[in-house]
Amino acid sequence: MDTQALEGGYANAPVDAAQAFRAIMRVMARPGTIEDITGTAPPAPLSVAAGAVLLTLCDPETPVHLAGGHDTASIRDWITFHTGAPLVAPDKAAFAVGTWDDMPLPAFPLGTSEYPDRSTTLIIERDALSQQGATLQGPGIKDAARLSLPETEAFQANRRHFPLGLDFIFTSGSRIAALPRSTRVS
Repeated sequence: MDTQALEGGYANAPVDAAQAFRAIMRVMARPGTIEDITGTAPPAPLSVAAGAVLLTLCDPETPVHLAGGHDTASIRDWITFHTGAPLVAPDKAAFAVGTWDDMPLPAFPLGTSEYPDRSTTLIIERDALSQQGATLQGPGIKDAARLSLPETEAFQANRRHFPLGLDFIFTSGSRIAALPRSTRVS
């Protein structure tokens, strides 16, 4: 294990993780909202926000898939050291992290009728996040919200599976936004 894996975690874990958790919950509850989330210094190309999401939501019982360019020895070591999360294939993942183009969407679990919560949450790394682009409607949105998404068709198809489906967290630098499976995208 590289000694870099030992660095970059929360400096004040209880406080930093609580602040990150609140930010994650706010963006999931209010699709289209963008928040800053900091406190980590993960190895590249993992963003600060993606690192904070992983440190906050993953533990030794949370299987994680690293997609494409995010499947590096330094990121594997960092996640293993700081969270103990097992690294798995897409069909076993509770969380996955990578860029949109690297995500094999059909390979991730959508949940089951008995356990819709057994789906995958995808952490999608983006170059930028803005409240422009696709129109979002649904729970947590008063009338409509906007969010820069990589496309709309995949999210529309995902919504048709509801109450099953994937949930999405978008990260860029220290910024975070989310798109739960219940959100309608146009």
